Amino acid sequence: MLQYDLVVVGSGPAGRRGAIQAAKLGKKVLVIEQGKRVGGVSVHTGTIPSKTLRETALNLSGWRERGFYGRSYRVKEEISADDLRRRLLITLNHEVEVLEHQFARNRVQHIRGKASFIDASTLQVIKDDGEITQVTAASVLLAVGTKPFRPDYIPFDGKTVLDSDELLDIQELPRSMVVIGAGVIGIEYATIFSALDTAVTVIDPKATMLDFIDKEIIEDFTYQLRDRNMKLLLGQKADKVETLDNGKVELTLDSGRRLTTDMVLFAAGRMGATDALNLSAIGLEADSRGRLKVNPETFQTSVANVYAAGDVVGFPSLASTSMEQGRIAARVAIGAVAKEPPKYFPYGIYAVPEISTCGLTEEEMKERGIPYECGIARFRETSRGHIMGLDTGLLKLIFSLKTRRLLGVHIVGEGATELVHIGQAVLNLKGTVEYFVENTFNYPTLAEAYKIAGLDAWNRMGDIKSEL
Repeated sequence: MLQYDLVVVGSGPAGRRGAIQAAKLGKKVLVIEQGKRVGGVSVHTGTIPSKTLRETALNLSGWRERGFYGRSYRVKEEISADDLRRRLLITLNHEVEVLEHQFARNRVQHIRGKASFIDASTLQVIKDDGEITQVTAASVLLAVGTKPFRPDYIPFDGKTVLDSDELLDIQELPRSMVVIGAGVIGIEYATIFSALDTAVTVIDPKATMLDFIDKEIIEDFTYQLRDRNMKLLLGQKADKVETLDNGKVELTLDSGRRLTTDMVLFAAGRMGATDALNLSAIGLEADSRGRLKVNPETFQTSVANVYAAGDVVGFPSLASTSMEQGRIAARVAIGAVAKEPPKYFPYGIYAVPEISTCGLTEEEMKERGIPYECGIARFRETSRGHIMGLDTGLLKLIFSLKTRRLLGVHIVGEGATELVHIGQAVLNLKGTVEYFVENTFNYPTLAEAYKIAGLDAWNRMGDIKSEL
């Protein structure tokens, strides 16, 4: 029987980062991946594919140039599903090759197969050809990720009614689409297809969307979506979904409204991919959505030598945070010291337009009773914004009135997921409003919005010297 210091189940962001970290510390590591190639959901159906699809859609549609040339401007007149898939395959192949090279360079072993527990230190692996092997491990890291939630009342057919995994294999672009679910995945795909001039309607039982994002940012985002004729039917539930003989899909909402569309994307949640692990053999139990409960500092489960990291442990379910969780879990599992990561991490939503946030929202400031001031900058106020033809985009900074420290940065618009890192650095280094007022930014850049927003807040907060 093969013996390892650490066996990692899953090769997504948490799994690969954990495996490589343990290997770099001289441990014998095995990664078990049930997919055809390493990379997990992140590489094959989640993060990388959706962001590649977004970039391809914006480039081929000429979306970024429409501020100058009008809404009818397109780089390619007829955009096909093949156009989107071509770039996707190139990107995925590159990601897999990089990951395989990282494993080889760090002497991380990996095998294909489905893993399940025999006991807390022994796993059974069933390979594609039916061969069964067993491995033992001092510690196990579960980084199995998630899969789309597929309720029984939705008639999935892989063609006109799809989940977010199946969406990547569509044969032609729909003229109309209904997205069920106004969470991160639903909103990302809804806005991407809207940018491709598909008529998109979003349905969600909740009256609000993306509640963890600053409300002012969501209000601006919502205005932009409605301005381009996206329909947002929030506070309404799809009671019935049925495919029609003419190839269309009809939805009946609890409000009595009926919708007919070419395609339905069901994106209302994901499930932890834990059902095949035989968790009962080690006395571990997942919640109703297949997720595992862990110690948030060590990522240890209730079974001493079993750890879990990534989307399978729930919020924030980001590739970036999953990597750090995997690294910390691996270090703890092999007995190495694991430093706590910086307090503030950025959250990126790759919709069209992008949203990114770090730190406290204005609503959280009010809840905590922290006296504060906000600074706002609009991208159209920057010279770079004019050069790029931007008439939308907003950056919001939130400062403590008592300490003058930056406590929140919130951005909606072009390049938001890149720009947020300036605010993240200032947050974690406990910088104040004076940094933005006194710092020099490249000109012309969108990053200048930080100075504009800083000055906007400083003008109302007053000069620190006058308060001494």
